[in-house]
Amino acid sequence: MTYKRFEDLPVWQTAMRLAHGVYDLTENPECKISFSLRDQIERSSMSVSDNVAEGFERGTTNELLAFLYIARGSAGETRSKLGFMEMRPRLADFKSQISNLKSLAESCGRQLRGWADALQNSPIQGQRHLTDKSRQADDQRKRAAALQKNLLRKLPPGHPLRKDAEERGRI
Repeated sequence: MTYKRFEDLPVWQTAMRLAHGVYDLTENPECKISFSLRDQIERSSMSVSDNVAEGFERGTTNELLAFLYIARGSAGETRSKLGFMEMRPRLADFKSQISNLKSLAESCGRQLRGWADALQNSPIQGQRHLTDKSRQADDQRKRAAALQKNLLRKLPPGHPLRKDAEERGRI
């Protein structure tokens, strides 16, 4: 699926739920944490969605990848701070809320890793590099791959070419 706006990305939406959840926790007057911890965890949680948005808007795959890894680092930082908070005896009443936020941060990290892995194996260089010629070449590559797959499927089972394609996961 191709997304036209970063707001439609599932990972951005998860990151926003994470940030809102962190703010709900830190703004609760019963949640007594130091100013520096509050500032750091609010910043790191917001950094996840912000870096997804900035990378998405940049226009090249390489820039997007760089920002996805920054966002993933911020999700890890948020999770680490939540882990610290979870161990604090004075925050025992918030253990369940903190645990849920840690799960959201972990989900962000997994989604970001999956997206980054897919992008690293993609021949597309990004919006900024797309031209009519590059789009036609990509379409032609896809049609050729589909044709090759269909032809390989028509070969009898046990044929060396079909067997090789099956072993490589191409059909």
